[in-house]
Amino acid sequence: MPQPDRTFVAGVAPDDQHDLSGTAWWFVFRGGEVLVSTALETGSVIPRMNSLADLALESIRTNFLGHLAGERVFAAELPGDARVPEAHALRGLRALYGLVDDQMFALAGRASQILEWERNHQFCGRCGTSTEPAPGERAKRCPGCGLLSFPRLSPAVIVLVEHGDDVLLARHTRSTDGMYALLAGFVEPGESIEEAVCREIQEECGIDVNQLAYFGSQPWPFPHQLMIGFTAQYAGGDIEIDGVEIADARWFTAHAMPKVPPRLSIARRSIDAYAAKHGVVIDQP
Repeated sequence: MPQPDRTFVAGVAPDDQHDLSGTAWWFVFRGGEVLVSTALETGSVIPRMNSLADLALESIRTNFLGHLAGERVFAAELPGDARVPEAHALRGLRALYGLVDDQMFALAGRASQILEWERNHQFCGRCGTSTEPAPGERAKRCPGCGLLSFPRLSPAVIVLVEHGDDVLLARHTRSTDGMYALLAGFVEPGESIEEAVCREIQEECGIDVNQLAYFGSQPWPFPHQLMIGFTAQYAGGDIEIDGVEIADARWFTAHAMPKVPPRLSIARRSIDAYAAKHGVVIDQP
């Protein structure tokens, strides 16, 4: 969707008491679903209101995220039995893509990750003491042993491998719709990103690659990855799938592509860039 000219400035707490009043953006979650407005007259899918009390709702936890074009932004989690207000509905986070612009989708992902982090760090992982907010930081502090816990990010690599005019795409064993995607995997402790790229491709498909080039990155809130995209060139070996994570892997051409990931993902952006080099536009959503 078109990207409006708005600036988001992250923050841990509102600036002052005056900043606690006025209209704010609210990313409200119940479980893994986000509350959206279905009233066309509001002009906004994401609710804008003074507080949750405007919808007669109470949260389990609320986090200040920052300011969007000067307006406050909050994330809130509702109890599992919370009612859905009139003229509102719950949508899965993935389903939000296309309903809002890219910036609002990214903010929804940020909100989801911060709420999950706080939910999972109510107690110290070292000594079990109840944690408390760390002043001035997005962190939970243990008053017992002093351990600081920051929001978790899990770096993962995702790679488009080219072999001449062909591209390597793989179908995951969990796939139920026949979709083929790029190879990806988490970076392990003590491993560089480049080493992770080569290891993942060798483990999952049995081939070697070289000429790695950075493509881009994308926060991926399912649940808390940072996807780091690369392109690479085939350097040798035959495709031998691991059979555990990968059910099938093949070389495809831009002119004969299988079903590929949707446009919200960095995988699709990378595949579209490959196809464009060959004068092809992939006609898939």
